[in-house]
Amino acid sequence: MKATYTRLYADADGESHFEEIEADLEPVDFAPPSQPMNISSLIPATHLALLGAPAGGQSDWHVSAARNMFVVISGEWEIETSDGSVQRFGPSSVILVEDTTGKGHRSRVVSATDSLMSVVQLAD
Repeated sequence: MKATYTRLYADADGESHFEEIEADLEPVDFAPPSQPMNISSLIPATHLALLGAPAGGQSDWHVSAARNMFVVISGEWEIETSDGSVQRFGPSSVILVEDTTGKGHRSRVVSATDSLMSVVQLAD
């Protein structure tokens, strides 16, 4: 089994880009005696939070304060990279944001409703 998510990163010249990542999910006895569940490699993390943003909310160009994994729970986001690419992320979208240097990205809530996301701050 496989899972796909989007990575937002900065290259050596500071330009931000999107990349699609495919993770292998392998059967593991995750919660015995339940049947094995498919799981990816574990990623060390330091914090977990919920993040809410109002409909129409937006941010100008910025870099990420840390490596973060976002999971959109409700609402829809539009993110633009410095290379001019634009992608939308709705409920169940997973985004790994790693552009902690460079030109950064900008984002806005494009849904008519507020957005709620889970954010996991990843270890260095």
